[in-house]
Amino acid sequence: MSFTGKYELQSQENFEPFMKALGLPDDQIQKGKDIKSISEIVQDGNKFKITVTTGSKVLHNEFTIGEECDMEMLTGEKVKAVVQMEGNNRLVANLKGLKSVTELNGDIITNTLTMGDLTYKRVSKRI
Repeated sequence: MSFTGKYELQSQENFEPFMKALGLPDDQIQKGKDIKSISEIVQDGNKFKITVTTGSKVLHNEFTIGEECDMEMLTGEKVKAVVQMEGNNRLVANLKGLKSVTELNGDIITNTLTMGDLTYKRVSKRI
């Protein structure tokens, strides 16, 4: 299953408490909570390029499945991570105490971020 495509955020759960726990300033949290972000994924075999545009903020990460890479977090901090593929539709990464699971089902992509007992869930639809 190919992840390649553009996806628009449809819904999110626990945005504010999760971003606060990450250390994002309140003004950024307030600005970002109502913006429909667009995620663009380009998959070439085991190589991925992911660009998430939220208003004027652009987050860009590239990685190869199973290889260590530098990932930019929502806070702008760069951390080392290894992204693994589970089955043919799930990407899993652990970044500095944060677990990210991205699952593709048809035209719906669900990204779940977990840090301690806090979970932030984003559901996006292919456009």
